[in-house]
Amino acid sequence: MQFKGRDIVSIKDFSREEIDYILKTAASMEQIAKQGSDMLHGKILATLFFEPSTRTRLSFESAMNKLGGTAIGFAEPKVAAIKKGENLADTIRVVENYADVMVLRHPLEGAARLAAEFAKVPVINAGSGAEEHPTQALLDLYTILKEKGTIDGLNITLMGDLRYGRTVHSLAYALSLYNVKLFLVSPELLRMRREVSDAIKQKITVVEASAVEDVLAETDVLYVTRIQEERFPDPTEYTKVSGTYKIDLKTLKDAKEDMIIMHPLPRVDEIDHEVDNTPHARYFQQVWNGIVTRTALLALILGAKK
Repeated sequence: MQFKGRDIVSIKDFSREEIDYILKTAASMEQIAKQGSDMLHGKILATLFFEPSTRTRLSFESAMNKLGGTAIGFAEPKVAAIKKGENLADTIRVVENYADVMVLRHPLEGAARLAAEFAKVPVINAGSGAEEHPTQALLDLYTILKEKGTIDGLNITLMGDLRYGRTVHSLAYALSLYNVKLFLVSPELLRMRREVSDAIKQKITVVEASAVEDVLAETDVLYVTRIQEERFPDPTEYTKVSGTYKIDLKTLKDAKEDMIIMHPLPRVDEIDHEVDNTPHARYFQQVWNGIVTRTALLALILGAKK
């Protein structure tokens, strides 16, 4: 399998065999992520974040530092030349001179694909509008595999904002490569995007529901997302669905003992803090798994791992 020099724009660009290989590589990187390494000494990662980010940006920077490389970049466009009117293509063609790989987050769908077309160095999509977030999907799969020992055979529920939540789009596409049953729980207004649901329904069993209680007893993995206020074109529409779902101890009374709860974070009020201390909670473990997975991706893309 060839990963060196490869862009990571969409999870749809990867086969199951390639994803399994990435997950296997991530497992082999656990100790390296803890102890550090110099396998990417002299390599530079550029983070270009045109939207706010805490976890993704710091996760990539931490992964690069743990591998002995260096991270440069910006966390908001007002500090970059984009503020002066520079277009994205020119920004990419400038930054590629400074770095061996770049990570891009942008509010517009298609931005990562555009950047990959212009860049001579690999581009990693860290979120393009409400479209996709492929590395989040990879760390989510790694978390499921690590916690459950398998992905095949599981009943997985995606709950919350399935229309604007880019993490669930990438995760749904990735899960459709496995033998899973997928439950989609959301208000009518926030149903999964048609192009996503149509694609995954051709490969796996998909059940849509409005109430999480209807599917919780069957669920092995509950993946909760916040409602993405910043992506609503009409604020009144957000008001209609704000606070629709909340996972608390009462909700979990019928859950399987070994069900795990995941969340890409940040959370607002969709998971009560009392859930944090239950055996179900895995969302903070996901943060560490993000570093592990991204060390694997950087090592593969830059040729330090084969």
